[in-house]
Amino acid sequence: MTGARPLKFASPLIDEATIAAVGDVLRSGHVTSGPWVERFEAALSAFCEGRPVRVLTSATAAIEVALQLAGIGPGDEVITCGQSFFTVLNMIVKQRATPVFVDCELVTRNIELGRVAARIGPRTRAIMPTHWPGSLVDLDALYALARRHGLRVIEDAALVIGSRWEGRPVGSFGDLVTFSFHPNKNITSIEGGAIVCNDADEARRIDVLRFHGIERLPDGTRDVAFAGGKFNLPDVNARIGLAQLERLPTFLAHRRGLVERYFERFKTKPACMLPPEPRDDDGQSWNMFCVLLPLEEMRMSRKAFRDALAERGIATGISYEALHLTTLGRRFGYHRGDLPNTERIAAATVTLPLHAAMTVDDVDRVCAACADLLGANCAQ
Repeated sequence: MTGARPLKFASPLIDEATIAAVGDVLRSGHVTSGPWVERFEAALSAFCEGRPVRVLTSATAAIEVALQLAGIGPGDEVITCGQSFFTVLNMIVKQRATPVFVDCELVTRNIELGRVAARIGPRTRAIMPTHWPGSLVDLDALYALARRHGLRVIEDAALVIGSRWEGRPVGSFGDLVTFSFHPNKNITSIEGGAIVCNDADEARRIDVLRFHGIERLPDGTRDVAFAGGKFNLPDVNARIGLAQLERLPTFLAHRRGLVERYFERFKTKPACMLPPEPRDDDGQSWNMFCVLLPLEEMRMSRKAFRDALAERGIATGISYEALHLTTLGRRFGYHRGDLPNTERIAAATVTLPLHAAMTVDDVDRVCAACADLLGANCAQ
């Protein structure tokens, strides 16, 4: 590695005031779910224009509970995109349902809604799209399609809290929407996630689903009618999450500035395919900056490219592998060639650093390193 400061792939900003506030929670003696969870949920609800919100220990738990809330079970099918994180596949299969994968758009990486309609069948119960930074799924078209076929929608919005559709925040309308508060997301509660639901009855159902399936009876005893999970968020995490939510506008503005710098300075020969370029007042948040390498024009593999960046102190990621080609995904009859855009993205993507702790100089450093490596390893 060179002598340059190591540039992390993700790095949350947690200020001293938040650290001190966590100490206050610890000293209070109430560290599991309690008043700070209630405050965090209330703040998230206000952020989502009054819709009920429940927080859980992770976005994975949020998707699992959302599937249960939607009544997804054995024999049901859930249409989703092959270009997403493993959570989507895992939680559908965990409910003993069948994932039905469709391809994504090459540039936006969002699910191709035109292909969704063709895959709707008698066992289809829900559509689960994953929103990508810089470009949301067309929510008007998505919900029109779902209404025509009587389907539930579970929006995987792990990457896009703070994005807006036609002026309204993601989560403020629609059906079930899940957020992530993992340290590499727009805000963090260290680990944590949330579900935005439709009404008080669904919120009460989530309360049961996230805590063992326990329901309290009129005589003060408890009963369990089904096998619930243990997904309640501690107050310590909620206190961090609440402080982060208050800073979300600042974080998003800084991230967007970094993305604009990427578009200004990321010039390589041969050229990489970039995500959709930001437009004024487009309402999009940015959690990742993914580029598609021109592997056919390179003398080095993606791994060699990432290793070379690592030697220069620049950490990168891969976002994401093709779900239908995992060992688990292949069990449902999928093969290479079924989803060409998904597969191309999975083979050639490098996800570059993008987080609120970065500076413009960090972006310039990444851009210069990528240009140097690609220029020196062009196949021409």
